[in-house]
Amino acid sequence: MSRPPLPPFTRETATQKVRMAEDAWNSRDPARVSLAYTPDSRWRNRAEFLQGRDAIVEFLTRKWAKEHDYRLIKDLWAFDGRFIAVRFQYEWRDEAGLWYRSYGNEQWEFDDDGLMRRREASINDVAISEGDRRFHWPAPGPRPDDVPGLAADPF
Repeated sequence: MSRPPLPPFTRETATQKVRMAEDAWNSRDPARVSLAYTPDSRWRNRAEFLQGRDAIVEFLTRKWAKEHDYRLIKDLWAFDGRFIAVRFQYEWRDEAGLWYRSYGNEQWEFDDDGLMRRREASINDVAISEGDRRFHWPAPGPRPDDVPGLAADPF
């Protein structure tokens, strides 16, 4: 299975890969998201370590059962060859209706077929008021093209 664009990445193809990942995650479909990873992909997400697509599906199912109204923006930070670094923010609310913005960084490594074989994510959650939310497009679904990325927003 091939998942273009393929490494080595250019700025254009790395940006495309990041947006494809963002769109998949905003679908909140764990099975769809898992197909971007190798069958034996290794993850670190916060303090949790997992391996393989089945573990990814299980993790994302759990995640989105807890994180309601999830909306994510990812921006390319850096790239080199088969590696991409991303910064991201996402907003969500918990069961009690309290809102959070999660800030994070990811490092990705891809195989020759464009599948991600390693993902390492460091994430911090900040409580926000509903009035401080910035991500308002219909969810689940991709970020509309007229909603800017994070480049203009330092935090």
